[in-house]
Amino acid sequence: MNLFDGIIFDVDGTLAETHDLIFASFNHVAEKYLNKRLSNEEIVALFGPTEEVILKEWMKENYDDAHTDYFSFYEENHNELANIFPGLQEIVAYIKSKNIPLGIFTGKGRNSASITLKAIGLYDKFDFIMCGDDVAEHKPSPEGINNFIKEFNLEPSRVLMVGDSLHDVIASAESGVKCALVLWDDYSRHRFKDCKPDFTFYSVKEFSQLIKQTIR
Repeated sequence: MNLFDGIIFDVDGTLAETHDLIFASFNHVAEKYLNKRLSNEEIVALFGPTEEVILKEWMKENYDDAHTDYFSFYEENHNELANIFPGLQEIVAYIKSKNIPLGIFTGKGRNSASITLKAIGLYDKFDFIMCGDDVAEHKPSPEGINNFIKEFNLEPSRVLMVGDSLHDVIASAESGVKCALVLWDDYSRHRFKDCKPDFTFYSVKEFSQLIKQTIR
């Protein structure tokens, strides 16, 4: 018997290495409309709401133009500044071949999530995609996980959430699913090493071994 009947992935830092792209995109509009640059830490402090919400609070009357510029820059520079973590395409294909429901639960807005998932060739591989603008409360609220469970009528303890942040760990615990904290992104490795997930993986290879041992 398989250990998991459904698997949910985060996007940034989990499926795709996108932090450099996100930092560059925010600074692109910060320089143009606010005449300043932000440190990586200042940008990270904004995380939680979608990019649209952040830009609306940040840019005020320049929101419409800044919104267009942000997403144009994000899409145009995606292939240069972001990429899928090697080996994850094969893992997703393996899970898909076993007819296990696959979900996305990300704090990204649907606009940027769609750009990234299409760019890394995974957009059409998922049965369920829930983004930050699809939920009433963003992570660490477990709303997206709970919706996945309801959609496929699954037992929470047989669902795995795969993510790279404390918010993923908290959301998993609140919804009763198992959590795999993945730290193969150097950016995440030092920030979340003290989390208490069910599993911790420092490489895609380690994670692949779990998947192939528990889903047959």
